[in-house]
Amino acid sequence: MLVSQWLMAADVKGVRVWRAPDNTRLVFDLTGPVEHKIFTLDSPARLVIDIENAKFAANTDGLDFSGSPIGKMRYGKRNQTDLRVVLDLQTEVKPRSFALLALADKPDRLVIDLYDEGTATVKTVQTVAKAPESKRDIVIAIDAGHGGEDPGALGPKRVREKDVVLKIAQELARLIDSEPGYKAQMVRTGDYYIPLRARRNKAREIRADLFISIHADAFKNPKAKGASVFALSRRGATSETARFLASKENEADLIGGVGDVSLDDKDEMLVGVLVDLSMNATLANSLNVGDRVLKQMGAITKLHKHQVEQAGFAVLKSPDVPSILVETGFISNPDEARALSTDSHRKKLATAIFNGVKSYFYDVPPADSYVAWKKHGGKGSGGSAATVEHIIARGDTLSSIAKRYRTTVAQLLEANGLNNTNIKVGQKLTIPTS
Repeated sequence: MLVSQWLMAADVKGVRVWRAPDNTRLVFDLTGPVEHKIFTLDSPARLVIDIENAKFAANTDGLDFSGSPIGKMRYGKRNQTDLRVVLDLQTEVKPRSFALLALADKPDRLVIDLYDEGTATVKTVQTVAKAPESKRDIVIAIDAGHGGEDPGALGPKRVREKDVVLKIAQELARLIDSEPGYKAQMVRTGDYYIPLRARRNKAREIRADLFISIHADAFKNPKAKGASVFALSRRGATSETARFLASKENEADLIGGVGDVSLDDKDEMLVGVLVDLSMNATLANSLNVGDRVLKQMGAITKLHKHQVEQAGFAVLKSPDVPSILVETGFISNPDEARALSTDSHRKKLATAIFNGVKSYFYDVPPADSYVAWKKHGGKGSGGSAATVEHIIARGDTLSSIAKRYRTTVAQLLEANGLNNTNIKVGQKLTIPTS
C-alpha cells in the first residue's frame, strides 16, 4: 500500500527572511511537503507555527531580523514528531501562510507573511481630483522584475537578474524625477518579492500614465542576444522565444509564492465587454510607446527583434494603463551579462528607455499635464486654453479616450459638437484641458 507523501517526515533545511515596505516574508525551505497551522498569542506577542512530522535542521547563524517585527525565533519538538516554531514579535502583525510544492529548481516551501498592523491603502481619489487644479506630473510606474527569494534568471559568474534590473530601474527613476513634468514610482524599492498581479495593480492604484516592467531574461541557447520590448498579446505569443519567456515570467508567482486563487477572471458578459474595449485602446498605446523605446534602445545595443513583440505576460494585463515589458538583454549570454553588470551600460539603457517614453508623451501628453502645457507654449493655465487633438484609432471609444485624458464623455461631446457617442477611425477629436 502506498503511503501518502504528506505523511512522510520533512526537514527544515533553510530559513530566509525578506523585508518589504509593508510586510515581512519568512520562507522555510523543506525536504518535502508538510501540513501546518499558525496562531497568535498575546502578552507578549508571539506567532506560533506548528509543522506536522518535521524537524529543524537549518543553520540560522546569519538570519537577520533587523527592520522587521520579529525579535527572535525559537523552535523545538512538539508531540515527539511535530515541530513548533515561535516568533517573538516586537509589534502586532497580520499573519498569512501557505505551502508551496517543489517547482523547477525550487524546493518545497512554507511561506509566512507578516503584514504590518495598520497598513493603509493609498488614497488616490483626492490626488486625482486636485490634479486639474495644477499642471500635474506624468506618472511612470517602474517595475524591477523578480526580487527576494525569486532571483530571476542567472547568468555567468552568478549574475542575478533581480539585482541587475533593480539597478536599471533605480537609474531610470532618477532620470524621470530629474525631468520637469515627470514623476517616477518604483514598484519594488528593495530586494523583496511582489506578486505579478500586485505589481500591475500598484500602477493602477497610483493612476500611472505608463507601466514599465524591466527584465534581463535567459534563453536555453546561450548564443541568444539582444534587447526586446514586449506588449500584451490578446492571442498569445508571436514567436517561440516570446512563448518561452512569457511562460517563465508567469511562473514567477509560483516561484515567489502566491497562496490564493484569484477570482478576477470570472466571466461576466458586461464586465468582459468593457474590459475588452478598454484593453484595445490601452494596447494600441502600449505598442506606440513600446516602438519608440525599442528604436531608442537599438541605438545603443543590439536588438533581438526589430519590432515590438507581443506575449501573454501577466504583469502587462492592465485594462487601463499602457504597459510594456523591456528585456534589456539576455543574461544567459556571457557578453551581454558582462555589459549588464556595468554601471555605464545600465545608464545607457535607462537613458534610451526614458528617451522613448518622452518621445511618446510629447506627442500625446495628458491634457492636464505640465508636458502638455509646455508643448503649447505655456498656455492652458490662466491664459488662453490649450487643446490637444486625438486621432481615433481602432478600438477607441469615447469612454476610453475620456479616461486616457482625464476628462469626461460629456466634455468630449460638448467640445466636439457631437450629439452621440458614435466615432470613426481617423476622426479627429479636440480634447479639452479642463
